[in-house]
Order: sequence, then C-alpha cells, then structure tokens
Amino acid sequence: MRTTRRDFVKSSLAAGVSGFAAGPLARLRPRAQPAIKKGLVFDMVPANLSYADRFTLARDAGFQVVQALTEPDERKADAMKQAADAADMRIDSVMNVDHWKYPLSSSDPTVIEKSLSGMRTSLRNAQLWGADAVLLVPAVVNPQTSYHDAWTRSQAQIRKLLPLAGELKVVIAIEEVWNKFLLSPLEMVQYIDELHSPWVQAWFDVGNVVLYGYPQDWIRTLGKRIVKVHLKDFKRKEDGYAWVNLGDGDVDWPAVRQAIADAGFTGSAIAELEQGDEAYLRDVSRRIDRLLLGP
Repeated sequence: MRTTRRDFVKSSLAAGVSGFAAGPLARLRPRAQPAIKKGLVFDMVPANLSYADRFTLARDAGFQVVQALTEPDERKADAMKQAADAADMRIDSVMNVDHWKYPLSSSDPTVIEKSLSGMRTSLRNAQLWGADAVLLVPAVVNPQTSYHDAWTRSQAQIRKLLPLAGELKVVIAIEEVWNKFLLSPLEMVQYIDELHSPWVQAWFDVGNVVLYGYPQDWIRTLGKRIVKVHLKDFKRKEDGYAWVNLGDGDVDWPAVRQAIADAGFTGSAIAELEQGDEAYLRDVSRRIDRLLLGP
C-alpha cells in the first residue's frame, strides 16, 4: 500500500494544539479575478467505479480538471488518458507518490535512485496525459537528515531532473507540507530561485500552512511562482485538530481569495479532501465557487 502525502500530513502532528480565532467569512468582495480552473484530486472520486465513470462523475459534479497520482502501469495510464478524453476532462497535473517513501533528501543512493525514477515516471505520465505540472515534496527533515542536508541534497537531485522536465515541458512544482522543511514563504522563494529554472515553480497548499502561518501571506510572497493551488481547510480544537471541509475550518477564505486575485493567479485550484459520492463532490464544488471563485 502506498503512503500518500495526505497520510503523512495526518500522522505528522500530535494532538493537543490549542484553538485560535478564525478569520471572518464575510468581508467586502475583492476585485474581479482571472479565470481559475476548478479541480479535484482523482482519489476523491470513488475508486470502485471505472475510469470512465470516475471522470464523468468529476465532470458532472462541476469540476474542470483532475490531478492524478503517478501511474507506473503504462496500460492503466493509457486507459486513464482515453477515459479523460472521452469525458472531456483534462488531467491537469500529477501527484508524485514516491517522495515520502524515497525522499530526495536521503543519504542512501538506492533511495535516491528510486525517488528519481518515480519522478521520471510522473513527468512522463504528465506528458502522456497533457498535464503541465508534477507535484513534488522535495525533502523530509528527520533525525537522520538535517535541514541543511535536506536543502542541498534535494536541490542537487532536482537539478538532475531539469533536462527531462524541460524536454517534456512539464513544471516540477514544489509543495510545502508537514515535512519540517520550507517552513516560511521566504525560504520557499529562496529554495526555488536558487534552482534558476522556469521548470521549477511552487505548488501552494492553502491548508498546510495554517498551523504556523497565514495562507494569504504565503500567496503574496510566492507570487508568480505559484502554478497550482491545493484547497484544504484545517480546524484547531481544544483537544487536537482536524482536517475539515472547505469553509468549516480556520482558513480565512476572503483573505485567500483577495491574495490570489492580487497575485494574478490563473492556474488550477484543486480540492484535496476525503473521498465521497456525487452529492458530496457537488457540495465541494459549490464551496469552491462560494469561497474562492465567486459568482
């Protein structure tokens, strides 16, 4: 069984954090913002359906694009492409799945090669599917890997991937997550800029920074580096925390919406929530309209 980034996030924080005041959900409307594609992670759609039915359900629920997970089986990857095309849905991006088990920050050459291989597969998936970005969690800081080593090792390995990314014209999109790395937007800017490549940009996750920062601050600081956005909501409680549906947590959505408008973001905003049926997916779609995209 693959360990996904959502599994990692859920297991990375011990219970016991204290609550804080959520931002108001009613403010003056921000200025008109550019068109943004509305999407969802493919595993939000019930996996017991065929590929054709899953893409059709996502489309009918109101979504325009899908983020798919890395698929090493070429026949399955081809089948996904055919099903997406038949449903008139675009696979917009790829979520690399090997960076947790095989982080690019490892000191083990065998682990590094497996991680690079997973990214190469993800990049080729993206080209096949017509996607323009692959999400990468670049490093994991742990007792065996210092912050400095995570930084330098992962950058060195990403540089090895740049020729392929450029050849395929697919962006490697660096995401911030609970990996004890890239803990501020200023660090993320520096990390990306040091790679000096248009094929390395930022994938910003709204919910992942609520624990230690403000999404609107991150968005304004990262600015034009952001190519994709993940939508999640996070709720602090007296006895712990919870990932909740959009609008039910502590994210200040009016502030996020204004920051996205100010940044001139025109990419895809992709929900990364729990799996659910058609009624649930339609509700998520409406929440994105209400909180982020507007009428």
